[in-house]
Amino acid sequence: MTAVRIAHAEPWPGRQPGGEFRINSFLVVLADDAGGRALPIWLSGPEGDGLWRVLGSNDGLRPIEAAEAVTARMLRAADVTVTGVYIDELDAAMTSGPPRGRPPAHPRASVRIEFARAEIAAEAGSGVPHQMQARLGFALALAAACGAPVHVAGQVMDRMAVPVRGGDMLRVFLGEDALTAREPRELEVPRFEPRNLTFADGLAGWEFGGSFRDEYAHAGDYTCAAQAGRAVVASVVEQPGGLAALSQSVLVHEYVGRTVIFRAEVRTEGVTNEAGLHLLGGMPTGPVSVPKGLTVPLSGGNDWTVCEVSARVAEHGGMVQFGVFLRGPGRVSFRNLRLTFPLAASN
Repeated sequence: MTAVRIAHAEPWPGRQPGGEFRINSFLVVLADDAGGRALPIWLSGPEGDGLWRVLGSNDGLRPIEAAEAVTARMLRAADVTVTGVYIDELDAAMTSGPPRGRPPAHPRASVRIEFARAEIAAEAGSGVPHQMQARLGFALALAAACGAPVHVAGQVMDRMAVPVRGGDMLRVFLGEDALTAREPRELEVPRFEPRNLTFADGLAGWEFGGSFRDEYAHAGDYTCAAQAGRAVVASVVEQPGGLAALSQSVLVHEYVGRTVIFRAEVRTEGVTNEAGLHLLGGMPTGPVSVPKGLTVPLSGGNDWTVCEVSARVAEHGGMVQFGVFLRGPGRVSFRNLRLTFPLAASN
């Protein structure tokens, strides 16, 4: 086994050109300092979030404490310690590259490993250490929170590790995308208030994406524009693949227990599948804040129609994403947007 250091848990794609911050996944870099190598591993957003929080617990940017940090304190209180985390399996079927269809800068920046072994033992040293299988992200976050060593099987390192020089490992695996990690940290703080709801500044503050970008073949199937106080998402081919969405996200920690209401006027043209408003909760800043997948779907052609979707903000807060979506051929426009958190009526 090779001893490695958790060098990075980098949000991806991270800061966007408009200043917003989005996380779909995390690039975790395990450094073999003695051997001059590094192993890149991709974790999904929810699985990598805990490790990201543990590693950045002192930067003031991650308001929700990682569950793994709480678990580490509980283990210490019970006189139990994590003595090591071991990665000894590589599922070749999972080495399919980073999420959302963008190629890695380095051909080996594509490793996905699902599980690791975590070893725990009584701090007093009595008894035999116990091993348990855990999701890789949880195991690494627990190791980081407990200060436990991490080891990777030699065959995994020999097959997938990359020689590195110096400390700039992110550039090795992300290329120019790694430059976003060098921007001032304050730019990574998610917004607390919605921005540019009138589209007076074009699409500033908004993010255009969706599952259609997961595959190169469909990366140009949709387009988005803003003018005259409204935004438009439209297909540009007869049979577009996936779903397109224009959205932005806000933190809702201060609105716990209240209702979030997203309202807008929506117009659809030639929609053969569905389009409409959406309200989502969850990543990147914490656990699910509202039920996922709330939508107001429309199909066919509709003149300007007032649509509204709402949900109660859960106890743990987190982030809410709101916007408009289009699946399949057609065109959807929206205007006169409002995102509100009204106070509950007094008894």
